[in-house]
Amino acid sequence: MASIYDFTAQAIDGHAISLADYRGRVLLIVNTASQCGFTPQFAGLEALHQRYASEGLSILGFPSNQFGGQDPGSNDEIGAFCTKNYGVSFQMMQKVDVKGSDALPLYQWLVQEKPGLLGSTVIKWNFTKFLIGRDGRVIGRYAPLDTPASLAKDIEAALRG
Repeated sequence: MASIYDFTAQAIDGHAISLADYRGRVLLIVNTASQCGFTPQFAGLEALHQRYASEGLSILGFPSNQFGGQDPGSNDEIGAFCTKNYGVSFQMMQKVDVKGSDALPLYQWLVQEKPGLLGSTVIKWNFTKFLIGRDGRVIGRYAPLDTPASLAKDIEAALRG
């Protein structure tokens, strides 16, 4: 796979989305969970979406139940939770595995393109973030402790690039 545009994923409502539809945009891809200590980051992600979407940023949230069982609900329940509690209007995707042999191929590619600390190719927790440039290549990987607001400068640089 040469770039992010070679992948497809399922929106939370079940329809297929080709990531090629995002060609020329900056993407922030985040594995999310509804019952995690980092769940309030949905508010920060929505703030980034509101601030930068018109300049070319798209955020894709991928719920996962692989870390402490912190997103046990159905896709409908997750979508309703995100909208009701955080006003999420960015694109949420269907719940997926982000690690292991059943990991979504997109996530298998992301971790190979941008390994984590000490070269780790494993997603270690909810709210790991990947920033993708307008060219479809991974620019950065951010830990769950990195708040959405702390990514603003990197997002702005990617939008200019």
